[in-house]
Formats: sequence, structure tokens, C-alpha cells
Amino acid sequence: MIKQITTEELIPLIGMSNVSIIDIRQADAYNGWKLYGEKRRGHIKDARSLPYSWSRYLDWLAVVRSKDILPEHKIIIYGVSTDENIKIAKMFEKAGYTNIYIYNDFIDEWTSNPDLPMEYLPRYDRIVPPQWLKSLIDGESPENYNNDKFVIVHSHYRNYADYGLGHIPGAIEIDTLLLESPETWNRRSPVELKVALESKGISADTTVILYGRFSAPDNNDPFPGSSAGHLGAIRSAAIMQYAGVKDVRILNGGLLSWENAGYDIETKANYPERVYDFGLEVPGNPWVFIDTPEAKEYIASKDKELVSIRSWDEYIGNVSGYNYIEKKGRIPGSVFGNCGTDAYHMENYRNIDHTTREYKEVEAQLIEAGLSPDKHLAFYCGTGWRGSEAFYNAWLLGWPNVAIYDGGWFEWSNDPANPFETGEPGA
Repeated sequence: MIKQITTEELIPLIGMSNVSIIDIRQADAYNGWKLYGEKRRGHIKDARSLPYSWSRYLDWLAVVRSKDILPEHKIIIYGVSTDENIKIAKMFEKAGYTNIYIYNDFIDEWTSNPDLPMEYLPRYDRIVPPQWLKSLIDGESPENYNNDKFVIVHSHYRNYADYGLGHIPGAIEIDTLLLESPETWNRRSPVELKVALESKGISADTTVILYGRFSAPDNNDPFPGSSAGHLGAIRSAAIMQYAGVKDVRILNGGLLSWENAGYDIETKANYPERVYDFGLEVPGNPWVFIDTPEAKEYIASKDKELVSIRSWDEYIGNVSGYNYIEKKGRIPGSVFGNCGTDAYHMENYRNIDHTTREYKEVEAQLIEAGLSPDKHLAFYCGTGWRGSEAFYNAWLLGWPNVAIYDGGWFEWSNDPANPFETGEPGA
């Protein structure tokens, strides 16, 4: 028999080190979207996110253990379906967990009582669920949308055929090369960005929703990044934010989340209607990016940190990370931010289904690296894509002073006057 727990019994357990409260709703609901009739947004204070949909993955238990949800813990599972709560409880039981409870009153009791503690991602509305986007496409007025014009962007890199394989209905395509230069991999000039965005029907007042398709990169391909469309979408979002687009959003999980929701895709091309006035001077938000002179200031300052969003092998100089970057190593004084295994996956900032990783885990990772919201942080990688995703995660957290060092290792290492280091720090 699966044991049930009441609201009164659950309240005193919050914050206890030997208790794991587990939210099995869609990750977007955990972040703050009201997807199931919640009276208040977010999740029970200190709860962990383990969506029910992940139960189909073979490495489900590895994900559980990676979250430090341990067999000796008291496990409390809640969601919106008693049947789903029971199924996940049985999976824990099968994995050797013994002290398991389900909580079935989250919607009716917990979210309706303002005295019970809940939390949510500060900028949850900038990373949207597929249900929200479907409602927008259908002509409805979804939560947190107060506009009358939007553009959906299918992002890719040198890979227009990816758009032709299938895209969200109504989406246009944008090659990342429209927004960044292949000579420097930095953002294009303000004039170029203004013209590029206007050509795609985007003004400062347009709501823009970006996404991409992820597939495993082929490092033998001259352009392996062409497979990492969703990473390119986040890079493009950062550049649009820099340009001055006021309402830029990411579809959480990219095209995969749309397909997992059971929504249709289309293959016909959509062409934007050009606009002729972006609406403000570009860049509208120059703080989004810093360049090499400022990066050197960050290294020298006690109140600023330059954060390397690269793999450990890149950081210590075993590999450059790219087939077009020869020099190996790191910028002296940079902090290791640990993206994952290589230049394209970003495992440490994403969940198993490519949705953005539980925000508390991202924050804990940043803090473990010695970072904090009271410092000015600039994230960099090889050419700006991974740095943009780390920046976006920190910005979603509400950290106030975050930026991207656009030049990254590519620009830094191409100047022989710039110092670099290899090997483990302090070795």
C-alpha cells in the first residue's frame, strides 16, 4: 500500500535535510506557469523537479541520484494525478526506496492557501511551455502576453534543410549567421542587426519566441554546430535582447517539447513581412555583451568574474573544443563554469529532455563555482553560444549583473599578446 500524507503532516517537513519533496508536474509548471488550474504559481518550497514524463527514460534512476534524492530520505511525491503519483512512488519502491508518501492535495489545498510556502523562477515567463505557444498560435490570449504581434523563429546554423524537415506552424527560419559574423563569431554591428531584424519582421515591440532542433553533432562535419539548433536559438535570443527587442522568449526544450506535447509540425516555408522601423536605436541593451577590453577589467576586478562555460578538457587545455580553433587553454583568472562534455551539449544546464535544468540546481552550480548575484559576471565559451545559454539561465534566476563576453576563447586566443594558461589551476 502506498502511504498518503496530508497538508498538515507535510508542512513541518519542509526544509528537513532527510526529506525529499518531489514535484512530478511538467517542468514549466514547477518554474511558475499555471498549467493545471493552480491558484498560485510555482512549487512547494524546497521541492525538486522530476517530471512524470521522464519516467519513460531508461536512465530515470540516474537522474534521481544526480539530484541527491537518496534511499534513506523520506520521499514525498506530488503532482496533479493520483495515478501518476502512485506510478512514480512504485518506481521509487522498485529502486529500493522504502519511506515513500504521496501528496494528493497540492492543487486544491496547497496552491489555494496563501499561507503555505511556494517558490518559482523569477523570470519564468521568458521560457515558455509548448501549451502557451500553441494557445498563442490559435489566436488566444495566453497568460503573460499583452501584445498584438509576435514572430516564431526556427533557429539553425547553415542548415536551412533543418527548417524544411518540419517546424512549428507559422514559424520563420533564421540562420544564426544573420545575427553573428563568421569571421569573428561575434554579434554583428548595430546597423547590420537593425537591418537583419527588420528583414525578418521583427521590431523592438515584437514578441519573439525562438526554438531549435537538437541532434547529436558530428565532429567530423566542418560545421558541427549545425545540429545544435536549440543552442543557436538561445544565442540568437541573447543577440535580439542586446539589440533591444523587449519581449524575447525561448520555447523550453525546443522543437522536442513541441513534439512531445503531441502538436503538429509543418514543412511549408513561411516568409516574414518586412518592417521598416525597428523602433529604437540599436543596441537597446548594450549591457548584454562585453568585449575584450572589458573582459580584462573583469579579470582584474574583485567585484567581477569572467566565467568559462566550457568543458573541463577545454579549460585545462587538453582540447580546443572546436575544429576551427587551434590554440588550447584558458583565459588566466577565469572561473570554471562547467558546461558539460563538449561544445554542443550543455548537459549541466539542461534536463534529460533538453528543457532548462531545474533552476535551483543551476544556481547551486554557479554558487559552487564561487559566483554570487552580488558580483558582475560575464560568461564566455569558444564563440558565444554556450556563454549565451549560461547567461540566459542566470538572467532567468534574476541575477542582476550578468553579461556575455562575446569574443570568448576564439577572439582571446587569436591575439598573441593575450596570455593563456593550461593544466589544472594551481598545479
